[in-house]
Amino acid sequence: MCSSLKERYDHMQAAMASATIGEWEDVSSFLDEACAAAPPIQSRERREFRDEVAKGAAFYTYDYGIDGVSIEITKYAQCLENLFGSAENGGIPLHFIGGDFHDKADIVLKPYWKRHGIDGMNGWSKWLGGEWFAKLYYEDMPEGSETSRAVAQEIWRQTQAIAGNLGGYLAENGISLVVPVNIPTNPGNLPAELALVIVSEMMGLHILSSNHDFYWEGGKPAAQKKPGEAPGPRDHFFKNIDNAPFFSLFRRLYPWNGKRWIQVNINSPQSKELVEHFGFDPSRVFELGTSISDKFFEEFTPGDQKTFRRKMAYILSDGEAVVQTVGIRDHLATLGEWMDNQHPIVCGSQTGLVFDPSADNTIYCLQPTRVIARKRIEKDFHLLEALMKQPSFLEAFQSVPDRQLVVHISGPVPIEHRGDLETVLAAYGKVLESVPEEVAARVFLAFSVGTEDHPALAENGLAKMNIEEIYRLASVILFPSETEGRGLPIIESSAGGIPIICSRYYPEEVFAEVVGEHLQDEEQIRYVLFPEGEFPPAFLDQVAGIMLAPEDFEDNKTHNKNAVRLRYSMEMVQHKFDLFIDTLGGTNA
Repeated sequence: MCSSLKERYDHMQAAMASATIGEWEDVSSFLDEACAAAPPIQSRERREFRDEVAKGAAFYTYDYGIDGVSIEITKYAQCLENLFGSAENGGIPLHFIGGDFHDKADIVLKPYWKRHGIDGMNGWSKWLGGEWFAKLYYEDMPEGSETSRAVAQEIWRQTQAIAGNLGGYLAENGISLVVPVNIPTNPGNLPAELALVIVSEMMGLHILSSNHDFYWEGGKPAAQKKPGEAPGPRDHFFKNIDNAPFFSLFRRLYPWNGKRWIQVNINSPQSKELVEHFGFDPSRVFELGTSISDKFFEEFTPGDQKTFRRKMAYILSDGEAVVQTVGIRDHLATLGEWMDNQHPIVCGSQTGLVFDPSADNTIYCLQPTRVIARKRIEKDFHLLEALMKQPSFLEAFQSVPDRQLVVHISGPVPIEHRGDLETVLAAYGKVLESVPEEVAARVFLAFSVGTEDHPALAENGLAKMNIEEIYRLASVILFPSETEGRGLPIIESSAGGIPIICSRYYPEEVFAEVVGEHLQDEEQIRYVLFPEGEFPPAFLDQVAGIMLAPEDFEDNKTHNKNAVRLRYSMEMVQHKFDLFIDTLGGTNA
């Protein structure tokens, strides 16, 4: 182990083992002691600090898969490799620490990047079965109660275990730079954050906190609700606000304002909140936009698109050239089994229908997200139902015998979001019931659950798919989200020249920032706005035009590709990481 880190780790372990924790106040007192015991910050030359960073850096998040956060982490990792060289060539070793590594993580994590799992640090319902998440954020925990004391003691016990594991791994590998992503801001696992804070303070680590979501975005206490105001998706974090010792600790931790920490947010409203309401030093608060790979901008032909759709057919059909559907009722009847073993599937109005994604006259609607409530995927089917009630669209659909339409949801369904999936399936079923039987037999719902490869691809001389090709399947992107930290599908679809129908999600300032409302026209992304409430006839006509006559929208496609190219590049992100490293080292170069 690195001697200085090893000594600090041993001191931390001894201090935590000797601490007596009975109440939330005791946890807060230990934090005070941890801060007091932090090694002094030393002034170093720029090269000296960078040599220290080059020994290794660790990313720290709940779990790794193919979700948006994991994909962004891989971009950050690439920036560090661009700055310090890759471990394959004697450069910076990169470590990925988390509570779980899903099978799909192999798609985004390079084989030589090191992985380290820590039991009990996944988030939300995956945090030890969701028991402690529920006790903190859904169940009553009155101040001074035996319940409150018991939860405080258990949280401390879990914190000790995670801190011991995390600190030991960092010391063993000589890692002094940690990049936590969302753990310090979206409270899916309190011990994971508390452990990180204690480890970072007592071991003198440098922390680049990458913040995609904050607990107050889409959440507020009941006392602050206006009459008739709808519940927010993160209101539960304020459940025990009246337990002052607990909530005081909670607000102190999320996010942590450490002397060796910098905050890197994905939009300016988040930064404004940290500075104006939480008192963070503005010189240590930054924003970081996403980057888009050059592959997104590459042109592709209708023939290329047919090839991509043929590849997806092999994935959706488990190796066959065409897909046999599972009837929506049959799928609902075995939904629990499918949730436990999610695999690609296409639903139809009945079992045994044939769906060929690569066939001509296919309207391909892509929802490039996981199935979770705030994505509001059911609105895709509310739109379809309204379209099918438009005589002109229904007639155009029926008049071409081989015309078919598919809504393809590309991401998996988190186990705790089964109810959200049932909402989506019910909305799809309602569409099928609202149209003639022969039309219903040509409207499909596909789930690829993040799968981008199948042995049949190689057997047929085809390479595995990638995210750019997933987007290129689409005639149109559907993205009716209620709330987003950024809204990456808007940027990615526009880079690929795919029309997007999206909602003006919360926070509106973030949406405006993503589409570039404050910028000159050449830098603004053009989109079709998903209305709230009823669908106006003009909107339905516009959507019908995109689906039935896509050639009329070529100018917008070209415009969007250019706008994204101007605003989102890997060079921009890499420049920001260069600045972050200098700031952490005390050199604002």
